[in-house]
Amino acid sequence: MTSDINKSFYDFISNGMPGPEQQADVNNAILPARKAAFSRFRSLGLPTLKTEEWRYTNIQRYLKDAFTLAEEEQSSVTAEQLSSASIPKLDSYTAVLVNGRLQTELSQLPADGKITISKISDAAGNAALQNWFDKHPHLQKQPFAALNAAFFADGLFVEAGVNASLDKPLHIVHVYTAAVNAFIQPHHLVVLHKSATLELIETSVNLHEDAIAFVNSVTEVILEENAELWHYNVQSTVKNSRHIYHTSALQKADSRYHHFNFTLPAAELTRNNLSVALTGSNTETNLHGLFLATETQHVDNHTFVDHQVPHCNSNELYKGVLLDNAKGVFTGKIMVHQDAQKTNAFQQNNNLLMSEKANINSQPQLEIYADDVKCSHGFTVGRFSEEALFYLRSRGIGEEAAKTLMVNAFAFDITDQVHIPALQAFLSDKIRRYVTGAINN
Repeated sequence: MTSDINKSFYDFISNGMPGPEQQADVNNAILPARKAAFSRFRSLGLPTLKTEEWRYTNIQRYLKDAFTLAEEEQSSVTAEQLSSASIPKLDSYTAVLVNGRLQTELSQLPADGKITISKISDAAGNAALQNWFDKHPHLQKQPFAALNAAFFADGLFVEAGVNASLDKPLHIVHVYTAAVNAFIQPHHLVVLHKSATLELIETSVNLHEDAIAFVNSVTEVILEENAELWHYNVQSTVKNSRHIYHTSALQKADSRYHHFNFTLPAAELTRNNLSVALTGSNTETNLHGLFLATETQHVDNHTFVDHQVPHCNSNELYKGVLLDNAKGVFTGKIMVHQDAQKTNAFQQNNNLLMSEKANINSQPQLEIYADDVKCSHGFTVGRFSEEALFYLRSRGIGEEAAKTLMVNAFAFDITDQVHIPALQAFLSDKIRRYVTGAINN
């Protein structure tokens, strides 16, 4: 196994990280899970280009630098620094995490006792934490998820009780403060009990652009019967950032999960692993993704929708806009098990290349073992329509404005699905600014 691992990174894991036993700040209740995860990581090894799911992303090149562990606490984060991750006109509660640890003095949390928002380390005796930590079956096959479960320092725990809801969204702000190259591993668990509803928005900010922040993050989502979660992840940091996100959701009967991934400039590497297990009938799953990559960014999206039972619906639409020398990857798989009759599953990936050197690899996949289903998938790759561009210019619209207008129209299918007006306006403005800047350069 070690022969597949970059030596400096392996040395860092072996010598630089406290072992599972030394993570006493979390609790002994999940120590067996930590040890099991470390065994899993040692067995899986780090992926190479020979690993099917990583064949278009050479992760080894991003692990050659020397890393330290991020500082545990940083109470000196200012309101001005936090403002760079804010969303204008958004009315929300706020949970601020610095290097993966919740900072209550910087947060504005709801007082409603039906919603628990705390550090995972403070939820030691919580039954939901003990029942669900590192239990998602799809995480078991992911080496970076195993590495996270074995060594994570802390994370956010959100639990909504039966019929609980908030009167406004919960905005999670991730702040990374390391002034030297750092490896950061937050682990979050979100549990919505029966008929609970919640809207989550995640944004992030790096305070130091000169150091590499390598974030290996895991978010586990559990939706009990009839629960509903709107989950927005807006990924926009600095050039030196490297991110591997794992989001795994498990849905029980009649639940609804709406997930949005917005990957914007300028992190040099973003890898999104998103998996959803449909374990109860009459569930609904909606996955939306939009990635806008510039310069030499590498954005890799992997999704897996696992239909295990009958009468479930899933819809997935991912779109990519690539400029300059950017590279994109999309791999989406829908699995329909033999018992999952009456499944409706749709998957589509559309990509717009705005440069001769931009590149995309797309692999939509269906694996179906049931015979009474409606499933479809597809992908497209294209460039600007010269006819449409000519039409707009013939009506007095300049080339720059016309191209920006066309990109916004391309992205509209995703942004239009955002149900929070302030977030929708924020994203549309971000996209317009990035595209205009790229065209001018």
